[in-house]
Amino acid sequence: MLLSISLIMLLGMSMGWICRKCKLPSLLGMLLTGIVLGPYVWNLLDPGILGISADLRKIALIIILTRAGLGLDLSGLKKIGRPAVMMCFVPASLEILGMLLLAPKLLGLSLLEAAVLGSVLAAVSPAVVVPRMVKLMEEGYGVKEGIPQLILAGASVDDVYVIVLFSTFIGMMQGENASVLAFVNIPVSIVLGIGLGTAVGCLLAYFFKKCHIRDTAKVLIILSVAFLLVTLEDSLSTPISFSALIAIMFIGIGLQKKREVVAKRLSLKFGKLWVAAEVFLFVLVGATVNVQYLGKVGVSAVILILGALVFRMLGVFLCVLGSDLNRQERLFAMLAYTPKATVQAAIGGIPLSLGFACGDVVLTVAVLAIVLTAPLGAFAIDLTYKKFLRLSEN
Repeated sequence: MLLSISLIMLLGMSMGWICRKCKLPSLLGMLLTGIVLGPYVWNLLDPGILGISADLRKIALIIILTRAGLGLDLSGLKKIGRPAVMMCFVPASLEILGMLLLAPKLLGLSLLEAAVLGSVLAAVSPAVVVPRMVKLMEEGYGVKEGIPQLILAGASVDDVYVIVLFSTFIGMMQGENASVLAFVNIPVSIVLGIGLGTAVGCLLAYFFKKCHIRDTAKVLIILSVAFLLVTLEDSLSTPISFSALIAIMFIGIGLQKKREVVAKRLSLKFGKLWVAAEVFLFVLVGATVNVQYLGKVGVSAVILILGALVFRMLGVFLCVLGSDLNRQERLFAMLAYTPKATVQAAIGGIPLSLGFACGDVVLTVAVLAIVLTAPLGAFAIDLTYKKFLRLSEN
């Protein structure tokens, strides 16, 4: 276990540094490190750490979402208005539509199998997008126009919507009827997550005001509360639930609104935690990638992924159409909403484990989508944000 941790940290950080020197996203080096160290290449990682890989990746997401909430400026998001709501479901819906049109012709899937594949691929990756939007907010690019806030909020809700669709399509593959309640739960879980997170953030702000403790202790308390919320969401068996990841982000927002000075200090603390969490997140995502599957797909799968992304980018364009964003800012939003990684790594193998005929194809295309879009999407964001976005004056 200790050897695995040291390999993840040392090689992950080294490869990330090399990629940055080559003007490439550091996550590319971390993903490659995970692929090489993982069970499908050199198999150098301890089975114990692979067994808790999903939990470690979730912890990393919690850290970056909390940091995002602590620094999120809602004034820009309120200015955007309608597009912010549309970004939560329109791009993903159009990507699934594109998959329904393309997958039967390119891969010979049925419409329902194409829907399952589309719901796996349609989720944007918070792990790739959120830290970059936090960086933009810290540097002041596009903040006044609400662009990083728009993408950050949309990416957080997008996953909730897509996972509900995925569960519905999986149920239909197993002969179940589509549940209306599952779709009702989408907006309800979002609203409950916002309300719960804001309330917890305000309570923590009051507690921190009354009890003078070190910022490090405050970070530990916030993380512990976030872990409890995730556990609570996972343990709920009721038809109506709440989105824990959205609640976690709004803890930071609630704390920021009540204790802004404290929120800024805690944001710096979470930024330091992210240095290690980022390495673990992307190396362990890379470790889930089975490169042997990549040899089974041809040009058709690449065309399918790129074609579906065109539909997704069209969805983003429709969302920001009629807004005050200029052409370059709209193009940036379209590019920034393409990376995929965490959700695909988490659910890509489920159809295969359930014995579906399309399972092998779904997992293969999901792996290829991670390998293609995570580094390319990150590279597109890093390369264009200073050129396409306006720097806000402090």
